[in-house]
Amino acid sequence: MANISGFFGNVVSEMRKVSWPKRKELTRYTVIVLSTVVIMAVFFAVIDLGISEAFRWFLKL
Repeated sequence: MANISGFFGNVVSEMRKVSWPKRKELTRYTVIVLSTVVIMAVFFAVIDLGISEAFRWFLKL
């Protein structure tokens, strides 16, 4: 049991050393991540649509 309490004590100690981002940085990083996810989703949706249409066209021949 001493090992578990020592572990959590070390976790708390290390978490106090963490440099957390400021609100402005966090907002900026969140916008970057969300916009990247949206751009990649649109990109792959367009690629998927193109491949699907190519297969439909190929199967009609």
